[in-house]
Amino acid sequence: MMSELDPGFDVSPLIDRDDLSAQRLFNALANRRSFALKDITTDPVDRGAITQLLEAANWAPSHGKTEPWRFVVYSDAARKKLSEAFGMAFQALTPAQPAGSAGELAQSQRVWLAPVWIALGMQPSQKMPEWEDLIAFGSAVQNMHLMAGAMGLASKWTSGAVVMHPTVANAVGFAPDTKLYGFFYVGHLAVTWPTGQRRPIADKVCWVEES
Repeated sequence: MMSELDPGFDVSPLIDRDDLSAQRLFNALANRRSFALKDITTDPVDRGAITQLLEAANWAPSHGKTEPWRFVVYSDAARKKLSEAFGMAFQALTPAQPAGSAGELAQSQRVWLAPVWIALGMQPSQKMPEWEDLIAFGSAVQNMHLMAGAMGLASKWTSGAVVMHPTVANAVGFAPDTKLYGFFYVGHLAVTWPTGQRRPIADKVCWVEES
């Protein structure tokens, strides 16, 4: 939704709260999960759903309103570009391996196991310390993750030497000052949504109160 008073900027929707709002939010937080590629189907995901994930990311907090998150979305045949880049990155990282090795094949074929891959880029603002922009960027990806879970979509932020290699970053084509921090893949779930477990919050919190 665009503001008539401030063209070019998205405006937040009207607040809609009821007695169950906090519980629904907590449930969404507690049921967020990361899924392996083997747990995702190759069925297409509606473009509107992906747009909703990206819109959710865009409402992450950022100190100084820097909004440092940047994304490139790959789906359908466009994933071929990533397939080739992942394979080349593996070759660069393992020069002793012969061309067409099992490892290279595994890296190049992984893009076909999830229907949508989103390149995750962080563009430092030069306005705030880089660590603050990085935290804001991570919050944006968390927003995507939460929205995916709320929509019943399986997703994961994947990183590692191959997907963050300069060869892959060059293929994605972010601006020179934008750093690639991996990919967020999305698909439909092929297994039952798992339950989770956390150690008690009491083990991680110290209350300082007046005596």
